[in-house]
Amino acid sequence: MGIKTYNPYTPSRRHMTGSDFSEITKSTPEKSLTISLKKNAGRNNQGKITVRHRGGGSRRKYRIIDFKRRKDGVPATVVSIEYDPNRTANIALVSYIDGEKTYIIAPEGLKVGQKIMSGEDAEVRVGNCLPLDKVPVGTMIHNIELHPGKGGQMVRSAGNGAQLMAKEGKYATLRLPSGEMRMVPLVCRATIGIVGNGDHNLINIGKAGRKRNMGIRPTVRGSVMNPNDHPHGGGEGKAGIGRPGPSTPWGKPALGLKTRKKNKPSNKLIVRRRDGKALSK
Repeated sequence: MGIKTYNPYTPSRRHMTGSDFSEITKSTPEKSLTISLKKNAGRNNQGKITVRHRGGGSRRKYRIIDFKRRKDGVPATVVSIEYDPNRTANIALVSYIDGEKTYIIAPEGLKVGQKIMSGEDAEVRVGNCLPLDKVPVGTMIHNIELHPGKGGQMVRSAGNGAQLMAKEGKYATLRLPSGEMRMVPLVCRATIGIVGNGDHNLINIGKAGRKRNMGIRPTVRGSVMNPNDHPHGGGEGKAGIGRPGPSTPWGKPALGLKTRKKNKPSNKLIVRRRDGKALSK
């Protein structure tokens, strides 16, 4: 998918870019596969803000995506490639020969009219979903399961792909987009190919209003607040933060603090972290 620019008839339009949606073949979603999406503006069930800078935004419907791909041995045809406002990747509407329709994440190179299939007997071809033990070493994959039958959880955003590096015993070793090397059970499934819409990261938002349409409210720097509002606040002129390191508004360490639990059970499955360091056992 390409990137389009705009005539600079306002300062914000000068550097704004957007997707040209050249891959999109259908503008309205399949009604049976959409549900209403309730907005909570970052608030929990008590009405308290747990995620800041959320609220407003355009109304949108949620598209039900089939991350499990468990309809084995039944061929499906790609009906259309559609835009999904809930994710960076495009989605593909597929119709099985028994009449059932589902949405899947659209990999790069998937075309309307193409046949896809899931299961152990499926070919190693873009859009097909197979167990990792049936995928050749070196293949690029996405929508990867962590637990058999739970559905794809890793590598689902636009332009991403993981590479199957090795198979040993009950586990496959994958190189994830972050650079992390991780082991995943061979019985878990993955979809062949790289997620489409790879130009998504080249889009320049251009103006604040476009961010508000996405449901994101303004973020104010702590250093321009008063000291009773933020630990970075106060001082004459442009003052430093006055602390050993950056903090959240509640005084907790921020920016780079490691939050992963030291004794997390899945630590033993990580061969190398994304920073290049081996995880201590």
